[in-house]
Amino acid sequence: MNSTRPAEHAGSWYESDAQVLSEQLGGWLAAAREQDSTPPVAGCRAIIAPHAGYMWSGRAAAWAYRCIDTKGIKRVFILGPAHHVHLNRCDVSGCDYYATPFGKLRLDEEIIGDLKSTGRFGTMSIGTDKDEHSIEMHLPYVYQTFKDSDISVVPILVGSINSSQQKAYGSILAPYFADPENFFVISSDFCHWGRSYGYTFYYPEPLPSDVPGIYLKSHSAHQNLSQRPIYDSIRDLDQEALGILTLSPSSEGDSPAADSHVKFLEYLDQTANTICGRKPIGVLLGMLSEIEKGGKKAQLQFVRYEQSSKCTSVTDSSVSYASAYISFP
Repeated sequence: MNSTRPAEHAGSWYESDAQVLSEQLGGWLAAAREQDSTPPVAGCRAIIAPHAGYMWSGRAAAWAYRCIDTKGIKRVFILGPAHHVHLNRCDVSGCDYYATPFGKLRLDEEIIGDLKSTGRFGTMSIGTDKDEHSIEMHLPYVYQTFKDSDISVVPILVGSINSSQQKAYGSILAPYFADPENFFVISSDFCHWGRSYGYTFYYPEPLPSDVPGIYLKSHSAHQNLSQRPIYDSIRDLDQEALGILTLSPSSEGDSPAADSHVKFLEYLDQTANTICGRKPIGVLLGMLSEIEKGGKKAQLQFVRYEQSSKCTSVTDSSVSYASAYISFP
């Protein structure tokens, strides 16, 4: 019997009515295109996009999805971080289909079988599969974007893997990334700021600066708060990460993606920025590092950055959303 993962978060995190959802996504995509007439991006092979409830991150995600050139794509890999279960590996789905309000997306059983045969991939339980939102929140956008194509999907849940594992999974997945019939979605939000997230890092001075960051314990903890709002510090903190991750084919050196991976890990050690998709991003950099060994350098360009709210007090909270495309010009 074929098994289908239900659209578990439909009706709460996003619209469950297909027509309403289609109009919503279409509106956001149209608005993004109106502000930037360049898409779709030639040679676009992957995107980084957020996975929060659509009322918060749906608009930002549209900026990534509008970059996709769907011609020739037969398969979409979706790499999402594990939020509800501790994993020290990557897992694939055991389902045959993923449901969306628009209809079902077929999982690519052959590719999933090939990945499992490496011995590096486990299989999600149906409970884990249903609980996790980081993959599901991309399914309506994937369905809408590729509605005129017969695609399959390969969902991969990325656990708490270290840098060596990120490189190893990147090496396994690099041949799939190099195949123009495949497309990759890297699911990640950026800074989760506030006491509710256990993260109140603050840069007292605009970057670049020699003044180190601090952790705020109260609104009166630092005299600069009235002149330098917390949301400005969060923006600098995130932009520091985006700058490290940005890649260009004209970058100096033979291994810009590998260098970016090292710098990104150092940045995370220094700031502890609560980027929930840092592990999938690490696997992405592992794939690009493997591909550039053959002399092929990628472009990774961010096209949108937003915050869910503007924090002005240590009692406030916000989540940041960034969208990017990855291409081989």
